[in-house]
Amino acid sequence: MIVERHEFASDNVAPICPEAWAALQEANVHYAPSYGEDRWTARVCGRVREIFETDCDVYFVFTGTAANALSLAQLCKSFQSVICHQYSHMQTDECGAPEFFTGGSKLLLVGGAGGKIDIGQVEALLARHNDLHSHKPGAISIAQATEFGTVYARDEIAAIAHLARTHQLFLHVDGARFANAIVSLNCAPKAITWEAGVDVLCFGGTKNGAAVGELLIFFDKKISREFEYRAKQAGQLGSKMRFLAAPWLGLLTGDAWLWNAHHSNRAARDLASRLRKEAGIDSVFPVEANAVFVSMDERLASGLHARGWRFYKFAEPNVYRLMCSWSTTEEEISSLLADVVAIK
Repeated sequence: MIVERHEFASDNVAPICPEAWAALQEANVHYAPSYGEDRWTARVCGRVREIFETDCDVYFVFTGTAANALSLAQLCKSFQSVICHQYSHMQTDECGAPEFFTGGSKLLLVGGAGGKIDIGQVEALLARHNDLHSHKPGAISIAQATEFGTVYARDEIAAIAHLARTHQLFLHVDGARFANAIVSLNCAPKAITWEAGVDVLCFGGTKNGAAVGELLIFFDKKISREFEYRAKQAGQLGSKMRFLAAPWLGLLTGDAWLWNAHHSNRAARDLASRLRKEAGIDSVFPVEANAVFVSMDERLASGLHARGWRFYKFAEPNVYRLMCSWSTTEEEISSLLADVVAIK
């Protein structure tokens, strides 16, 4: 009987980290006010403001898709558009949620190496969409880290933000793996968000060790006016909000979120290094966060699947993603490598 192994399929498959689990258990001991009036929610919002060193508005939603779609709906009118990478999560994996919740905002796609948007392509697109017959651009969205595991440097974000400001656009960041980017760049969170010109950040917790729940951070409070009504209408106002907030308190108190990201990034580097040295398999994209992308022929991919390993093809014809998490172990990496070497 083949035992299915999901360790490298996604960082979503990992268990809840100990700090988040302990905080969740502590919140489960007594009664508490509902709908965000509890002390856990207040403490997380305060802690976020400390981490980003600014007075921002913070909201909790259940999923990353809700975070992206609702924040873009707050930024854009139905006749406006969102410029994003052709391989962005909102384009490939969110079932039209941004278009649905914005009431019609079109995603305008650009390319760019390693999952990063190409500014030149954005400028060319803006030049084309400048009359009444096209969707009026309203926002640029980038992912940090990207879907291909690369990371935008501060200067790259600042350049995109400058372009956005020049054209009176908002800058939105899908930060499902924002913690991994922070650790990779070894910078203060403010340096690649509001200081660089970011308006809204979707700060991911699920992939960092929480069970469920993302943070939506508006760095300009004027933008977030009446967002609480939008969240409620979309079914994203949790009645027992403390159970969304408490795991975040576990992550953000004592910097477990940074340790988790550091561990998963390091595991990805180790995995990439061993694949290169022991199996002669090079990474397709730079390993800057917790993802390793490699080319596998059909024999190797099928052989690993036959041995129970589960992972995803990410680009044609033969690029596959191996994802590490806060809980990835050296033994798991060694076990995968042993099967890779045996099949090759």
